Amino acid sequence: MYSAKTPMMSRYNRYTALFLLPTLLALSSQAQTPLPSLGDRISGTVSLEQEYEMGQQFLSQIRRSALTIPDALLNDYLENLTYKLASRSQLQDHRLSFIIIDSEELNAFAAPGGIIGVNTGLFLNAQTEAEFASVMAHEIAHVSQRHFARGVDEAQAGRVPQLATLLASVLVMATSQAEHGMAAITATQGRAVENQLRFSRSHEAEADRIGQDNMYYSGFDPDAMGKLFERLIALNRFGRRPPEFLLSHPLTESRVADARGRAMRYPPSDYANNLEYQTMRARILSHYAPDRRALIMEYQEKLNESTNEFAQDANRYGLAVSYSEDEQYARANTTLAPLLLKDPNRISYVVTQAEIYTAQNEPHQAINFLRRHLEINPDNHSLTMAYVAALQESRAYTEAAEMMERYTQFRANDHHLWFQLAETWGQAGNIGKVHQARAEYFMLLHDFRRAREQLQFAVRVETDNGAAPAELARLRQKISNVEEIIRELSDD
Repeated sequence: MYSAKTPMMSRYNRYTALFLLPTLLALSSQAQTPLPSLGDRISGTVSLEQEYEMGQQFLSQIRRSALTIPDALLNDYLENLTYKLASRSQLQDHRLSFIIIDSEELNAFAAPGGIIGVNTGLFLNAQTEAEFASVMAHEIAHVSQRHFARGVDEAQAGRVPQLATLLASVLVMATSQAEHGMAAITATQGRAVENQLRFSRSHEAEADRIGQDNMYYSGFDPDAMGKLFERLIALNRFGRRPPEFLLSHPLTESRVADARGRAMRYPPSDYANNLEYQTMRARILSHYAPDRRALIMEYQEKLNESTNEFAQDANRYGLAVSYSEDEQYARANTTLAPLLLKDPNRISYVVTQAEIYTAQNEPHQAINFLRRHLEINPDNHSLTMAYVAALQESRAYTEAAEMMERYTQFRANDHHLWFQLAETWGQAGNIGKVHQARAEYFMLLHDFRRAREQLQFAVRVETDNGAAPAELARLRQKISNVEEIIRELSDD
């Protein structure tokens, strides 16, 4: 597992919470003219398309401001689990975007337009997949019930002051560490915003109720929500500052009791544990472990004490990853081998084996190993990125870049992919392609001027290289498209 910091630009960090204010102020202005609400009580003031556009702006700011996790296995897991929940939810717009923030602090957030974000700290605190799913179902409910849009309707009636700060404040909360989050809000918007950024208690209760329904119909134990709530309250009883998630989603004893009480009303069902969640959690535990040798000893002890096959497999995988993180590759291979023998096509096992081969300077073995699995699962995100990493380690930079470039057809909105593609084209010596990939990266960050600059650099390089007229025309058209966006933003 690895993490990468998206380039941070100090001038954006200072104003990141203010980026969305023009849009929100415009909505506040629109709210002065009463508009009809829809029959389901959802906002008639903000359309789904407006929410989506605001969400994309929000996402671009998260990408600029936060340290994010490009680990393909983790991102695939989050996407798959969330879409499983979304398929049984009341979401009208299934255009979802995901982001994992590299932070041990417990936090999760939902923003208008289907933006779902989690800190890696959620994996650390949620001990089972059902507990993790309870947080995701709660956040999906905020989106499906369009709580932000309904807040605009309430502002129309004068019940939510300083509406324009709401989403900007959520952004500060999403991207701040616990010890800095509330201070950042105070510095930018004033102490009054601290209360205004939180979803209302009625919205929180609604998200809990609908989230538990969603869990049940998606095959997750709805009682896990109450269990997680109880543990979070227990963690906060000793006077420590609560994590950001509890600041924006306040927990009370009555809220916990409501969650436990509702869970008892669902028909009894057998809920299986999911090994895949435990493999994701093990990757994060190993990533953050301050003492890897101590973690190895802990997993060895757990493996020896395992009383069932599930626990044995989960602890064996954790031990293998811990060995790998500690650069004990021979032991990592030996520990992982029984799992691959039992389940040779489980993608998390396959990717981990390839990562070990690549890390121990055997990228060609990783390439051959992954090639067979890509024939079974072509274009799988995790397998593809592991294959690219092995190609890079073997210094086959052009092949790696060409593979990523083809793959952008499937993940055009993956800023990590474009960033890595630019770096790899640089290693391959193709400077024109570097600038084109950087342009796409900056477009996803909504840094349109830098995107235009990169495209202009690309035109110069490709002109010097004698590129075909059609290619130069394509690049110039892209510049024109970006300039049109810049003009539209300047006019707003």
